[in-house]
Amino acid sequence: MNSSHIFRVASLLAVLAAGSCAAPMNDPEMGLADDPMVNHPIQVQPNYRSLKVSFYATSAGLMPDDSQKFDAFVADYMQHGSGAISISAAPGTDASAAIGYFGERLANAGIPRDRIIVGQRQEGPADHRVEIGFISYTAVSDTCGDWSVNAGYSASNRVSPNLGCATQANVAAMVADPRDLIAPRDMGAGDAARRATVYDNYRAGKPTGAEHSTEQSGAVSDVGGKQ
Repeated sequence: MNSSHIFRVASLLAVLAAGSCAAPMNDPEMGLADDPMVNHPIQVQPNYRSLKVSFYATSAGLMPDDSQKFDAFVADYMQHGSGAISISAAPGTDASAAIGYFGERLANAGIPRDRIIVGQRQEGPADHRVEIGFISYTAVSDTCGDWSVNAGYSASNRVSPNLGCATQANVAAMVADPRDLIAPRDMGAGDAARRATVYDNYRAGKPTGAEHSTEQSGAVSDVGGKQ
């Protein structure tokens, strides 16, 4: 075998050795998998949010400060709420008036009436506060900072217990709606007007695509193009 063949064989063996070292390996002793998302899963947990505001049927409804808190709470529900929103008042003569007042206010804010639940809670009639509540979801991950394994020693090529924990925690903190981690959202309705336009153009033998002006271009760069 000449020197060129020896060099090729040595190079191939080096590549195979490097590949075997880079291959992921489980750590059954510490219960670690190859995938950091498995080691540090994101959990979506329900969270009950509530707001109590004072209400008097003989007055104009809510005080300005309580009114601002109520509007902010409703906006939070419309962005992060899941399911229905509840209204509960203490038993008494003002209970029906309070439930009716807040029910109409929620409906005027754009909440469908079939998502508004009303009832009475077990508190004394002297409590004039009305509680509005809903369920939202929060994404949480593991607590990071497990440096029990020497990260500077990697001869065994085992994953670190802390590997990927910060990434998972950042994803859990940044996700706009944690429910998206459970299941995808439903698709929105199609554009019926645009669909009708395309169909009419097709029947008339006209181009169905959108027109492009001379200023529009799909080219990223013209460097190196033909002169």
